[in-house]
Amino acid sequence: MSSTGASADGSSHNSPDEQRLFVGGEWVTPDGGHYAVADPATEETVGWAPEASRDQVHAACAAAREAFGPWSRTAPGERAAILARASDIVRSRLVPYAGLAQAETGATTGTARAMQVGVAVARFRRYAQVEPAEWAIPPQINEAGPMGKAAVMGALAVRQPVGVVTCITSYNNPWANPAGKIAPALAMGNTVVVKPAPQDPLSVYRMAEALEAAGVPRGVVNVVNGRSVEVGEAAVDSPDVDMVSFTGSTAVGQRIGEVCGRSMKRQLMELGGKGAAVVLDDADLGAAVAGIGTTFSFYSGQICTAPTRVLAQRGIYDRLVEQLAAYAGRLTVGDPREAGTVVGPVISAAHRERVESYIELGRKEGAVVVAGGERPDLDRGFYVAPTLLADCGPGTRVVREEIFGPVVTVTPFDDEEEGIALANDSDYGLIDYVWSADVARAFRVARRLRAGGVGVNTVGRNMEAPFGGFRRSGVGRDCGSYALHAYSEVQSIVWPG
Repeated sequence: MSSTGASADGSSHNSPDEQRLFVGGEWVTPDGGHYAVADPATEETVGWAPEASRDQVHAACAAAREAFGPWSRTAPGERAAILARASDIVRSRLVPYAGLAQAETGATTGTARAMQVGVAVARFRRYAQVEPAEWAIPPQINEAGPMGKAAVMGALAVRQPVGVVTCITSYNNPWANPAGKIAPALAMGNTVVVKPAPQDPLSVYRMAEALEAAGVPRGVVNVVNGRSVEVGEAAVDSPDVDMVSFTGSTAVGQRIGEVCGRSMKRQLMELGGKGAAVVLDDADLGAAVAGIGTTFSFYSGQICTAPTRVLAQRGIYDRLVEQLAAYAGRLTVGDPREAGTVVGPVISAAHRERVESYIELGRKEGAVVVAGGERPDLDRGFYVAPTLLADCGPGTRVVREEIFGPVVTVTPFDDEEEGIALANDSDYGLIDYVWSADVARAFRVARRLRAGGVGVNTVGRNMEAPFGGFRRSGVGRDCGSYALHAYSEVQSIVWPG
């Protein structure tokens, strides 16, 4: 069945049809009606998203529970084949799917195609392979005693699926983020209930269509959404749910963790970030500026891994601020569909106001606005000018709190020890960065940073490396084989040899 925002082949996102929920293999009319999804670049309606009721969310969880037994017993090769077909289907529809993603999120064309839909294709393909789910444990010689006769005990560790996984996804990437949860969860034999972000859910329904076309059995994948808080609550507190995988704010993650804790549900939490970029006095400033500058342009700063908190050693501080300001000033802000655009809009009017309030707060806290700071002169759309705040005190809110927009703060430090201390003086610890021409020095500093990942002279990622945060940036790790661990339980089988 075709549903809102796109036809079954993904060819149009301006259909007047109203999107239905995907529950138990059926496209279901939402109890709560529909709401408009706005294009953040034009403020026009992209499509009409469904508002699920609590009962419908619980029905989706029950459908996933019913489907779990057969799916968990399906041969891993058959599950992998479905993921491979889904990857091929999404790839074949890349242009229309990217058009919808662009309309929902305001991403530039290159970002929508390569980093949103393109990454989703790659993630489905990555988990469309069968990896060993068991491994031998070295035998142990046991002496005779209360536990039995003397024996050589063999052991096997086996990955088992967790069960029903609720996947709550972020608005900044409605393709890569859900795919990064759904694909490894399905590969391990779990069933899923996906609750997309309310700002841009239509893309996730296109993903469900692709999985349906790929042959995923009824109830294995379910998608329900809505603006009401009770939709997310129902997806977390359902007794049919065994695990919650969440990407979003630390505050919401804490509330989810409290609910999961009451029934001991597994959690995978990828939460906020305030990435420190430690730029040492021997750094290649051109490379550092280019890396840090991605914060302004990539998703318009709406990315938790961005190096938004720059710590610059005093010997290069003035030059770094000058070059970052010049970089920000060269960026073209505007319609993300135009070829020359580098910085598109933020997700909504409310979020624009939030980001702008932080810029004003920075002024009040004594920061110097050396680039941006004013709303771009555009007739429509939720735009924020790339903004650089210099001379920021380490205790100020703009330095300590996640702004989630095209805003970078810069704070000076004297020596390496101070730089490390300032980087670690944070509630967050997702990904930090170090720039130094001396690789040994850079690695020495990197190992002392309290973050789940550290980029040395790069903001690039290795997608097989474990991803997750320290402190309030999350719980657990995913990506590569680590995601297979995240969406599985480990069972030990022991026998006398």
